[in-house]
Amino acid sequence: MWTWKTDKDAIGTIVVVHGANEHHGRYDWVIKQLNETGYHCVSGDLPGQGTTTRRRGHIDTFNEYIHTIESWFFEAEQLGLPVYILGHSMGGLAVIRTLMEKELNAKAVILSSPCLGLVQYPSRGKEAVSLILNKLAPGIRLATNLPEGSATRNEEIRKRDKADKLIVKKVSVRWYRELIASIKYAFDQYKRFPNVPLLLLQAGDDLIVDKETVRQWFNGIHIEEKWYKEFPSLYHEVLNEPERDKVFDYVKRFLLLHSEANKGKR
Repeated sequence: MWTWKTDKDAIGTIVVVHGANEHHGRYDWVIKQLNETGYHCVSGDLPGQGTTTRRRGHIDTFNEYIHTIESWFFEAEQLGLPVYILGHSMGGLAVIRTLMEKELNAKAVILSSPCLGLVQYPSRGKEAVSLILNKLAPGIRLATNLPEGSATRNEEIRKRDKADKLIVKKVSVRWYRELIASIKYAFDQYKRFPNVPLLLLQAGDDLIVDKETVRQWFNGIHIEEKWYKEFPSLYHEVLNEPERDKVFDYVKRFLLLHSEANKGKR
């Protein structure tokens, strides 16, 4: 877990949660923008990801992610400012699950292409095998087989990712089954999502997450304030795309709006 403090008069703290097969270092640009906007940032690497070298690409239960995010949130609260959460892809799903399971005093939430459904699922045969292996050999790891370049059109990011040894290339059978179970839980228990302001940023040309299931979940939750913004032609990682300045502008406006509303409530 790391903390990046703004040089400005701080108005809040953002917990940044990365997605699957990546790590907090891929959010250096986002964290820099948040710092320049006046927010401290707290982040780290989820279990089995990035610098957490133990059992890479594997978890025993999705609760490992929930407990980790909860600990980051508590660390953010120590700075004495309103706390917000930003989660991308699988990290977005983990944020949803955390908010459903834990009573966290988050002032607002930002989800970036949250993993609420996949564009490409394994064949029925592989699905059946995964159910068996999940009981007999849950630690077996298989290649993710995501098409190269499917996450972003940003050539600079693509080049950096190729040389990044911290990116996980294989995930365990248990990891996959826990992901699928968590997606199902997010839909089955959608009423447990708290009444917290939500901004959902969705890639219009997402090759990884099924944007239709994302919209279905978004339309199903009943909260007082929710914003949905889809970016046509952008790939999955909207905050890494060539147009990321435009995307971040939505993040900035959303955060500043709620930071103004939270003045005097500390």
